Amino acid sequence: MSMLTMDQAVEEALFEEMERDSRVLTMGEGVVQAWARLRDNFGPKRVRNTPLSEGIIAGTAVGASAMGLRPVIDMLCAPFLLYAMEEIVNSAGKLRYLSGGQFSFPLVVIAGTGVAFSLGAQHSHNLEAWFAHAPGLKVVIPSSSAEAKGLLKAAIRDENPVLFFRDFLLGRTPGEVPEGEHLIPLGKAAVAREGQSATIVTYGRMVLTSLEAAATLAEQGLSVEVIDLRTIKPLDEETVLASVRKTGRLVVVHEASRSCGVGAEISATVAEKAFGALKAPILRLTGPDTPVPASPALEPFFAPAAPQIVQAVRQLVG
Repeated sequence: MSMLTMDQAVEEALFEEMERDSRVLTMGEGVVQAWARLRDNFGPKRVRNTPLSEGIIAGTAVGASAMGLRPVIDMLCAPFLLYAMEEIVNSAGKLRYLSGGQFSFPLVVIAGTGVAFSLGAQHSHNLEAWFAHAPGLKVVIPSSSAEAKGLLKAAIRDENPVLFFRDFLLGRTPGEVPEGEHLIPLGKAAVAREGQSATIVTYGRMVLTSLEAAATLAEQGLSVEVIDLRTIKPLDEETVLASVRKTGRLVVVHEASRSCGVGAEISATVAEKAFGALKAPILRLTGPDTPVPASPALEPFFAPAAPQIVQAVRQLVG
């Protein structure tokens, strides 16, 4: 084990995959400066800075993947993906289907997400539900450095385009990471904490917040299970449903805005497939339907906090 921040774990995963497979290359805005280890070991042909044009970056990656390469592109901030929706959604996500399976499009799009550092609404915007709604794309959001490494390596090896969202704050948070080969299959959630009284389903940085709330609830005599989705699409329905059938209560927590978010999809799935197991209504704790404030005084209140989760669970348990 080694202690790495999530950003360092991402770099380690890239290094190992580029060393393992000569088809893997990295492109993006400032990647040569950000990932000096990759630059020094693999050179300018496989680690390339690009113009500040997200559409060109994504379009080049789609073409490279169609020709047998496995590009990884860093788009910096999730809102910048809006400049590349045509290339990611309409090309990468659909061309394998349109080709009748004759072509595959193994590419990874990395983007920072979450509320952090007073970046403001044009840099901080959780867009994972947008891409989960697009056919042909997979969506990954790790909650720790170890998950970042394992999920990114699996994403690079996948034959489909994968959106890999890394939380800005977790990017600087250290954690234990297995050395060498470490893969986490896409589409498999993790039970971050076992419990009996209620289920919290969440992902990304909200996993840590939910675990904090679960620890507080344990001191109050309530046993709460925390499910870390890890992959938004494909969604591990089996793990979520098994937990809800055990506890009978569900709170879904995410930082993204409430309307039409991942929480709505999970709530609908549970209502359709495990309604008989529910002992109380499903609750969603989310960010508000407003742009993220840039004010350092307001920004912390955008995302759900542990006391809110504690209150929600106690409300369900009654």
